[in-house]
Amino acid sequence: MSGISPFAHMALALFLAAWVPIGASAQDAFKEFKQLDTTAKMPKLNAFIAPGNAPQGGALHEVEIEAKLTADGQPVEDGLSWYVFSPIAGADGKLPLVASARGGSAAFQLAPGDYLVNVSFGRAGVTRKVNVPESGKLDKQVMVLDAGGLLLNAVSGSDVRIRPDQLRFSIYSSEVRDDGERGLVTADVSPNTVVRLNAGTYHIVSEYGDVNAVIRADIQVEAGGLTEATIQHRAAQITFKLVSEAGGEAIADTAWSILTAAGDSVGESVSAFPTMVLAEGEYSAVARNKDKIYQRDFKVEAGKNSDVEVLMKNEQPQEPASAATTLQQEPQPSAAGEPQSSTQALPSYEQLLPGSATAGADTD
Repeated sequence: MSGISPFAHMALALFLAAWVPIGASAQDAFKEFKQLDTTAKMPKLNAFIAPGNAPQGGALHEVEIEAKLTADGQPVEDGLSWYVFSPIAGADGKLPLVASARGGSAAFQLAPGDYLVNVSFGRAGVTRKVNVPESGKLDKQVMVLDAGGLLLNAVSGSDVRIRPDQLRFSIYSSEVRDDGERGLVTADVSPNTVVRLNAGTYHIVSEYGDVNAVIRADIQVEAGGLTEATIQHRAAQITFKLVSEAGGEAIADTAWSILTAAGDSVGESVSAFPTMVLAEGEYSAVARNKDKIYQRDFKVEAGKNSDVEVLMKNEQPQEPASAATTLQQEPQPSAAGEPQSSTQALPSYEQLLPGSATAGADTD
């Protein structure tokens, strides 16, 4: 899955789901929220006959057709896309498009013969074969979509709201293919957006921020209703500062590297106030400023957004237990005046561990 860190925290989600039935009140639940329109843009025509498709002298018959979310539901009044195809492939191997329409129920003027009629409602759709007789009236055609809507949201911890611009969802099919992957239904879905889907179970991936706060959940979409699901992220937003003393001003031109307890790098930044969303757990913040590197261990608790201050040990008289440690300093020019290289690689994770040769060293 693109956009997900290889060290992303994958977990089963805790979520609350509510199902809102769509009654005869014109599908109000679908209209209250922004809807994800994933259908192709088609001409807004009631109906048309492609040139050359109607036989010479052939009479056209009106074909009325409507779609319902469930067999016993009310006709869908808006948001439908209709496509009528000839069942005989053209020279390019594709089925010729005979007619199209958008909106609710449709009426097409079609010549006698067989057609494939497709109706889509967002990501939900169904196709049926329709025969237009030479004579006589064709009964109104009713197509059942067996579809509903899905609206996703998420919180951090038990009830901390997440800014919409920090949250994205991807929807996958529940079945795993032979290659171990799932089929992507739609990606980059914003919260408070209704996605119209065929009824069934879907695999949801929720990404909070762009580091490692990733949660998965399987959610059932019921036909004829709107399923609202709120996913709980075990993560928090952390802001980092390198300071000379507790509560001091952040020092600019600082390079940051955030490591997990296992030593994997999950985030990097060059900023005085970098902010990252991190999954719950234990981490180390490594700050590099000029010729020194400082380190502090910290813990992320779900829903508790906080600041992590890394102290410059060599600028304070006594180091508190939570202060940073100067790990290493760039070599100074030799007495003869020959400059030494100022390029120094960040220390390995083993060097950051307490008791290592470099941990706690201060060359001043």
